[in-house]
Amino acid sequence: MIRLALYVACTLVVAAPACAQSVSERWGINATLGISPSTQDFVNEVALNEMLEVELSKLAEERAGAKIKEFAARMVKDHKETSRQLKALIRNGQVSVSFPDILDAARQATLDRLKGLQSGEFDKAFEALQISIHNDAVSLFERYGNGGDHRDLKVFAFKHLPHLQEHWRLARDLKR
Repeated sequence: MIRLALYVACTLVVAAPACAQSVSERWGINATLGISPSTQDFVNEVALNEMLEVELSKLAEERAGAKIKEFAARMVKDHKETSRQLKALIRNGQVSVSFPDILDAARQATLDRLKGLQSGEFDKAFEALQISIHNDAVSLFERYGNGGDHRDLKVFAFKHLPHLQEHWRLARDLKR
């Protein structure tokens, strides 16, 4: 049994560079340890989170109360712009990494779960998720800005960090 566990662990370590996202970033190990993500991991996380934010916020604009609808409208606008700027860096050749264009299974499951909620349940889940997503995004952008290995992406991270911190504050204020 121990041999099997060691084999699996070694396989994950060796295979991690071949994956679209490293295991340590996907499982939150890097965030817990304060380690900067790789450039590909940073781009993946930003792109996937931006897609999720836009889809969740569009859903909120349809289903939520007035306070959340106002917040959601801002999230759609701001996160579409962040995505546009990141795509421009990649398209212009400033960053040579792949860019995901569909949600991964975990984020799709989150979106699907919220699609199944109505009214007050939806509002509570959306509020909690927004706090969590923006807390994670602030950590991601801080870690990459401080320790990332691509100059243009570090500039991008520091440029957008204040906006994410503001989103995080606004998300926490939704609960009040």
